[in-house]
Amino acid sequence: MRKLMALCALAGMVLVAGCNTMAGAGKDIEKGGEKMQGAAESAKQKM
Repeated sequence: MRKLMALCALAGMVLVAGCNTMAGAGKDIEKGGEKMQGAAESAKQKM
């Protein structure tokens, strides 16, 4: 029973760590997209 509870606790920690990593990656991708959009708008204004 203790091994099962330890395994469940470990799985829960792995899932939480994975979610935090994906959230961080999503924010990074969003910022990159915003910079690309700003560069596209700047190029459009120069035309």
